[in-house]
Amino acid sequence: MDFTLIQSIWSIVILVVFLGIVVWAYSSKRKADFDEAANLPFTDEVDGNKNKPSSE
Repeated sequence: MDFTLIQSIWSIVILVVFLGIVVWAYSSKRKADFDEAANLPFTDEVDGNKNKPSSE
């Protein structure tokens, strides 16, 4: 096999993997999970002292 053919096949494999990830990320099945993850910074913490430095 020629090295150029191997490079071409590898490029096609990488393109297909990339497109698969894009389709997975933008699929409607994942919307609820991504909406939940997007709102994580705005949720209230149970323990209010988690991010405060200790006064010791």
